[in-house]
Amino acid sequence: PSPSPKEGEGDKRSLAPLLPTWEKGLGDEGKSFLRIAKPEDIKICDPACGSGHMLVYAFDLLYAIYEEEGYEPAEIPEKILTLNLFGIEIDERAGELAALALTMKARAKHRRFVNKGIKPNICVLENVSFADDDVQGYMDFVGRDLFTAPLLRTLHEFEESNNFGSLIRPTVTDVAGMVEILRSKNVEGSLFFYRTHEKVLRVLRQADFLSSKYHVVIANPPYMGGKGINNSLKAFLQDNYSDVKSDLFSAFMVRNTELTLPNGQLGFMTPFVWMFISSYEKLRQFLIDKKTITSLIQLEYSGFDGATVPICTFTIENSHRPNFKGGYVKLSDFRGAEKQAPKALEAIKNHNCGWFYRASAADFKKIPSNAIAYWLNEQVLDSFQSGVPLHKLATPRAGMITSNNDIFIRLWYEVEYQKTGFNYESREEAKLSKYKWFPYQKGGEFRKWYGNIEYIVNWQNDGYEIRNKKDKFGKVPAHAFNEEYIFKANVNWTKVTSGNFSVRVIYKGALFDDGGAAAFPPLDYIHVLAGFLNSQVSQIFLAAINPTINFQAWNIGNLPLIIPESTLKKAVDNCVERSVVISRQDWDNFETSWDFKTHPLICQKTKLLQQAFENWEQESESKFQEIKRLEEENNRYWIEAYGLQDEISPKVPDDQITIRRADLTRDIKSFISYAVGCMFGRYSIDKEGLILANQGETLEDYLKQVPQPVYTPTETNVIPILDGDWFSDDITEQFNRFLKITFGAENYIENQKFIEKALDKPIQKYFLKDFYNDHVKRYKKRPIYWLFSSPKGSFNALIYLHRYRP
Repeated sequence: PSPSPKEGEGDKRSLAPLLPTWEKGLGDEGKSFLRIAKPEDIKICDPACGSGHMLVYAFDLLYAIYEEEGYEPAEIPEKILTLNLFGIEIDERAGELAALALTMKARAKHRRFVNKGIKPNICVLENVSFADDDVQGYMDFVGRDLFTAPLLRTLHEFEESNNFGSLIRPTVTDVAGMVEILRSKNVEGSLFFYRTHEKVLRVLRQADFLSSKYHVVIANPPYMGGKGINNSLKAFLQDNYSDVKSDLFSAFMVRNTELTLPNGQLGFMTPFVWMFISSYEKLRQFLIDKKTITSLIQLEYSGFDGATVPICTFTIENSHRPNFKGGYVKLSDFRGAEKQAPKALEAIKNHNCGWFYRASAADFKKIPSNAIAYWLNEQVLDSFQSGVPLHKLATPRAGMITSNNDIFIRLWYEVEYQKTGFNYESREEAKLSKYKWFPYQKGGEFRKWYGNIEYIVNWQNDGYEIRNKKDKFGKVPAHAFNEEYIFKANVNWTKVTSGNFSVRVIYKGALFDDGGAAAFPPLDYIHVLAGFLNSQVSQIFLAAINPTINFQAWNIGNLPLIIPESTLKKAVDNCVERSVVISRQDWDNFETSWDFKTHPLICQKTKLLQQAFENWEQESESKFQEIKRLEEENNRYWIEAYGLQDEISPKVPDDQITIRRADLTRDIKSFISYAVGCMFGRYSIDKEGLILANQGETLEDYLKQVPQPVYTPTETNVIPILDGDWFSDDITEQFNRFLKITFGAENYIENQKFIEKALDKPIQKYFLKDFYNDHVKRYKKRPIYWLFSSPKGSFNALIYLHRYRP
């Protein structure tokens, strides 16, 4: 509780005692201007009180205020429950629990409290409806002069109370006099009018709770949006809260300000998405332009045990002070529910801790769509003013929604290679090509510069099937085709990611998905755009505009871009172009790339597999260090352009480099996989790239492409996998032959031991127990080799999908 009022203030007191911790944390400028004559006048409401948790906390604060004012302990609980605390709820059981919790709280302070029969002010909203005939007769009975037009409207505003709850705005706002008059009417003699009379009184009581003005409104409002909202509630929100209809909690935020007196205080716990994402922009404008955020704590994503919800808790003053700098605590870097409260208290006590910030509405007005990015310093805020929105240079677009990915999308290796069209530059060319499938950007894992191009989409005849396939309602659900951007050069990213944001470059030939959004710059600026978006500078702005896991096209389009002058542009171009080349080489080193040529270990000029791996290890490490140097160089360019030398280090941690270093076990397993591909004729040590990759192809087709092979694939398209030497052409024997041909018979024993050491088991056992699981994982549960096994697993055989025939 605060000190006693200063001389000359009379018997007035600040509302600051209700938040004593924040009073200390914010200083004098954080105290409310609202003054209250005495504790009995303080009215606190929770309009979605649930089981009464917040009201119980308020009870303790109020009790301390009464004690400070010298009230008798025995009279305080009754005063709090009858004069100070008000709760509103739509669930009867929750309302009963709230009343019980407050009663038990009062009982803990005064042992004989229960004997008084005092009921807490908990209003459970009930549905109340009237037939017109009932109302007309009742009006005649009690007097028509009472029933003004506003009251008649109010009688019908509670027909869906348990659906709309505290969002109802009663037309009647002053009901005390009406209730007194109606209660004076003697209706007990008429059962018919008595029932209507009780219903009218019930409506007026509910209207009284929802039309009163409170000094403090606190709430953990319901979180529900989208499909969770029923049609009736959806229509109600559209009619009454159209600017904040995205979720119930956002509608409650506006409604609660209406329940609060001017200069009164509001306290909330809600998801923090309203601070950033586009669907809550009008809510942010409302708070920034008309209210004052006085404090806010942003919790870590899993800030509560057992709940992964993006939560913040904050206070608002029901007045507008645009230059007031509220206190903000950022707990998002402290993982674990057990750290949230201690770190919050530490920030309040020590503003120099590193996670306490000051920010005002004027600061938020500088940020696109008024994001509540309270942690930004002046230099970064000014960059939003000095830079041009990225969408002025490059058009960002969310990608296509096929409506049925199972029908229209495949991993590229599921389909005959000859049916996929690569590297087309326009829709017209693609349409004339007669190909059915085309590359499709679909997002994917965290990866920079190049890659994550694994999918293809059915775009035959300019997407005729997708454009015309109807659902059961006769509508075409596929949409967002973005025809003018198909096959064009772009910088693309994964829309939803739990990791860092990253972009990749593709120069031509692909369509793009909603999960793999893209920006389309002029071709001569594609490297500039990729360099900026993969820099640490862009991460600062992205975290301000949207620190969630969902990176929408509009987020990227609103980033402030300082376009480099010609000398710097050339340096960025060279840096990014080389990064793309290295990343593409890395992507193509693995057989899940459609541009895979041959295995890296085969390329080494040595007949010892261990030496081949060591050479490959040195080569991949050299590329890793080179791209790390290039990324740090790229960071320096952008840090200098934005003047953020004191804010950001250009250093890039190893775990943020997305090309792959050599890994002995992984690379030996991929070498074995390549060998199996050669056994089936998918690959050849005599010719780079895919050989057999179309349905029904045979050894004859292989020999047309590789006339005199050093290593000949299986003729039958069946490779047995057995625990024993039963067949001369089983997978182990074929691999041994492959190893002798590729690395020499004279080194066979040494190379075999090296492989088995890397696998930590004999080669035969690896084929029998592990190879197929690794293959299924490598090909994302869409294997190109199929395993057939006898019931007890004593006989197993592989076949190759693209050579399969009846």
